[in-house]
Amino acid sequence: MNALNLSPLFRTAIGFDRLARLADTAAAADTSYPPYNIEKTGEDLYRLTMAVAGFGPDDIELTVKENTLLVTGRANAEAPKAEVLYRGIAGRAFERRFVLADHIVVDGADLMHGMLHVNLKRVVPEASKARRIAIGGTQVVAQAA
Repeated sequence: MNALNLSPLFRTAIGFDRLARLADTAAAADTSYPPYNIEKTGEDLYRLTMAVAGFGPDDIELTVKENTLLVTGRANAEAPKAEVLYRGIAGRAFERRFVLADHIVVDGADLMHGMLHVNLKRVVPEASKARRIAIGGTQVVAQAA
């Protein structure tokens, strides 16, 4: 059995369409190219690092839509200057999707030494933060009869 059937779990669940899509996407994803790391660099800071040797800034596109970060690389169609005897550095096109948690935003990206670094930050809006509610009391005053 190659496929995991989650439909029994969703028979009585309402509003979990995104979770079902996430499970389907994870099952169908090619997870080998390009290799990547995800690091936590601070309290609410993260860094995605991808090995993209042979790609330049114009060959890579980052797109965020509906809590999904899409990293796309298009191989440069330039003709090689020399005959390649062995190709160990893959220069093929790729598309990598990362599901972002709520309130995660892309804070910037750099390409250095064949490594793409995407900085991510959790920005929780004030309305979603926990807040303390003051309890107001009314004093009961005993009346003299």
